[in-house]
Amino acid sequence: MLAEQEETMPKNKGKGGKNRKRGKNEADDEKRELVFKEDGQEYAQVLRMLGNGRCEAMCIDGTKRLCHIRGKMHKKVWIAAGDIILVGLRDYQDDKADVILKYMPDEARLLKAYGELPENTRLNEGIVDEEDEGGADDYIEFEDEDIDKI
Repeated sequence: MLAEQEETMPKNKGKGGKNRKRGKNEADDEKRELVFKEDGQEYAQVLRMLGNGRCEAMCIDGTKRLCHIRGKMHKKVWIAAGDIILVGLRDYQDDKADVILKYMPDEARLLKAYGELPENTRLNEGIVDEEDEGGADDYIEFEDEDIDKI
C-alpha cells in the first residue's frame, strides 16, 4: 500500500508583512535638538515633490535645486511641498543637492526666530506661489438670471 503524501502549504519564513515594514512611528524626534547648517549645507523650502525620492527645492541662497532624499529618510520621513529641509550641497553639481534633514514645523519657526531663515520665508503654507496676492479673483458670483439663460 502506498503511503499518501500530504501536500502542505509552505511555511512562512518571513518576519511579517506590510505593517512590519511600516514599523512603529519612532517618537524619538519629539525632543531632538535643533540642527543648524554647517559648511556645504543650506536651508531650503520644498517647492514640489517629483517622485522617485526626489523633490525640487528653493534654497535660501536663491538657487532652485533638484534634491535627492537620502535612503535613511526615504520611506520613514514624509516630505511635502512647503516643508523646510536641510540639504547637503554637492561640490561637483551646483543644481543638485541631498536632503539631510526635515525640520518639524516648530523647529522651522525657531530657525526663523534665530534669524537662520530670512523673514520673507513663508512657513507651513504649502506650495509657494508668487501670484498669491490677488486671492479675490478666484470667487465668481452668479445671478439667478444667468443660470436661466444657460
